Amino acid sequence: MNALHALRSVVRGQVWLPGEPTFDAARRPWNLAIDQQVDAVVEATDTADVVALVRHARAAGLRITTQPNGHGATGRTAGTILLRTRSLDTLQINPATRRARVGAGVPSGLLQAAAAPHGLTGLPGSSPVVSVTGVALGGGLSWFGRAHGWVADNVTAFDIVDAHGHHRHVTTDTDPDLYWALRGGGGSFAIVTALELALHPAPHLYGGRILWPAQHAPAVMDTYRTITATAPDELTVWLDLLHFPGADPMVAIDTTYLGHPNQAHELLSPLDRLPTPLSDTRKPITPAELGAITAEPTEPAAGLSHTELLTTLDDQAVTTLLENPIAPLLSAQLRHLGGALAHPSDSPHGPLTEPYALYMFGLPTDPTRAQAVTTKQRTLADALPTSGRKPLTLLNPTETIADAFTPDVINRLRDIKHRHDPHDTFRANFPVTG
Repeated sequence: MNALHALRSVVRGQVWLPGEPTFDAARRPWNLAIDQQVDAVVEATDTADVVALVRHARAAGLRITTQPNGHGATGRTAGTILLRTRSLDTLQINPATRRARVGAGVPSGLLQAAAAPHGLTGLPGSSPVVSVTGVALGGGLSWFGRAHGWVADNVTAFDIVDAHGHHRHVTTDTDPDLYWALRGGGGSFAIVTALELALHPAPHLYGGRILWPAQHAPAVMDTYRTITATAPDELTVWLDLLHFPGADPMVAIDTTYLGHPNQAHELLSPLDRLPTPLSDTRKPITPAELGAITAEPTEPAAGLSHTELLTTLDDQAVTTLLENPIAPLLSAQLRHLGGALAHPSDSPHGPLTEPYALYMFGLPTDPTRAQAVTTKQRTLADALPTSGRKPLTLLNPTETIADAFTPDVINRLRDIKHRHDPHDTFRANFPVTG
């Protein structure tokens, strides 16, 4: 029996091997544009399964790539066992300490639903179905990053299985280098089975989306710049240029405010002087409702993304964004950064000093459309004032860690990788070893 066929005797969870009827469905990533080739797929039932798998892989010279449900996949998985951790679903909220213990398979929306009754919130992004652990390992941008920094900055401990197959609890005191690397350096160093995360008070929360026809984009953009120029850290405002298939182009403002609705109304009052919108969903909400603001897909689909960090949103940058339709892109989203994200951070990313991020997304419905989407993304990126780096959590499959980290940080990450996983048992979506 070879090492792959032996997997069914190693773990209690389900195993899929090439040639079996459901193997292709099991290996499929969230982004269906990615062809994720692997040698086997294992669904861990619990931490004991992860320990057994790592020990087996190390003894047999196999490699493991870990994904709860396939977000962030890059296709760099050839020759690996794909480990699914979505069954590691422990979720414990301690209202007294404002801490959560979150299993590797827990999506952001479930954490929010558990924290909300206690008047608390995690740091969710725009999608409720992305795993909290996956986001934290990539650094993590959220609705409340301006108030509370990177998601990774708020992780207080990791439960891991290391490359020797040992289950360990990692904190800044027990292993400061590994703790630093896990807070935004990716999944190259260990398999995270759970993490502990600081929660934050959210007794009042306001948010929603406003939509206008695209003809009002210049006025909306001017107002957006006015609001973000003086926005307090508790206020997050994103601007979206949208062109859905079969619909007229639109422009949207997505916003959240960690505070009383009356304060939100005052801070966002310049929006009330714009033309009457097509819709306006802003209202007092609970932390559990944040995932609905941007209405992102909750089922796998194909997509092509490209992110840039902007050093300014001056008149020339605005002209570049608005002078031509965004087609064939589906969306071009400006996220206001700053606040706590720009503060010192003991993480691989460090402070995020750029004031805005631009996330561009399109649908690769056929090869011609895919080429048109990537060409449009590159054209906009080349014409805008970008910093040349971007968050690991928003890299696309054509990019590497060199697009996210400085050479000094990469060297430190590689040193930690060599010390903790010298046989390269763990293969991340964005490997630190090249």
